[in-house]
Amino acid sequence: MTDNTDHIWKRDEIDSPCIKVCVVHPTERICTGCYRSIDEISVWSRLSPEARQMVMQDLPNRASRLTTRRGGRAARLKRTAS
Repeated sequence: MTDNTDHIWKRDEIDSPCIKVCVVHPTERICTGCYRSIDEISVWSRLSPEARQMVMQDLPNRASRLTTRRGGRAARLKRTAS
């Protein structure tokens, strides 16, 4: 006998990109773990599959927005020395 109940539990929607590293970048206002905006995260469960797909396609482009550093300790020391 073949068990055909597996199809009941499968959904035809895009999974969340969440990797459980939920830290919001203070100026970019996107999660440093999944790269979604605060607004996208808050409405994710209500978005259509098409809207989720559009967000998912754009996420890799957002990573570069978080790699720019402001200078860290060296920049702070330089500002105080001036």
